[in-house]
Amino acid sequence: MQQFTVHTGLVAPMDRENVDTDAIIPKQFLKSIKKTGFGPNLFDEWRYLDHGEPGQDPATRKPNPDFVLNQPRYAGASVLLARKNFGCGSSREHAPWALDQYGFRAIIAPSFADIFFNNCFKNGLLPIVLPDSVVDKLFSEALAFPGFTLTVDLARQCVIRPQSEEIAFEVQAFRKFCLLNGLDDIGLTLRNADKIRAFEAQRLATKPWLAHTM
Repeated sequence: MQQFTVHTGLVAPMDRENVDTDAIIPKQFLKSIKKTGFGPNLFDEWRYLDHGEPGQDPATRKPNPDFVLNQPRYAGASVLLARKNFGCGSSREHAPWALDQYGFRAIIAPSFADIFFNNCFKNGLLPIVLPDSVVDKLFSEALAFPGFTLTVDLARQCVIRPQSEEIAFEVQAFRKFCLLNGLDDIGLTLRNADKIRAFEAQRLATKPWLAHTM
């Protein structure tokens, strides 16, 4: 999993409440479990005017010019600004996969759906909860100033505005540790690889019949 330490990125404001996971990555794209290739279909039904299916070349699609991510000023955005209850709906892990593969590293919102919130941390994506009033102010600035960027410093737990004002945020210590070190669940397990191998060797030495398979 990619580490998250300090990230500075262009901000894209998505001014919608209750964005669900089917909007983030529609159901027809859930056939794959490879964890790759979902970025082109992020927000597919909002991003394109035609119906999308797996395997389509994005270059042949009809983009929706009114959708925020299709506007030239937000090209290359890596910080998503959202409204309350972002990521509600089904528990599909494909949603954070798609956001990450599109290029987003952090999402700022007043609240997130619980399962989506947890899945973000497991996939190297940082969800940041800030008060409504602060999010409102960031929306105003992102809309008013083309090229508006924010810096997210995970170690110091703060979002830094262009004027150097720091906005503190909370993050659970274990989740912070995993993101700073790029450790997903598999990575955490592999930190004990030597102990696991030693246990398996001892187990087979005392119970050699376990080495046989049907």
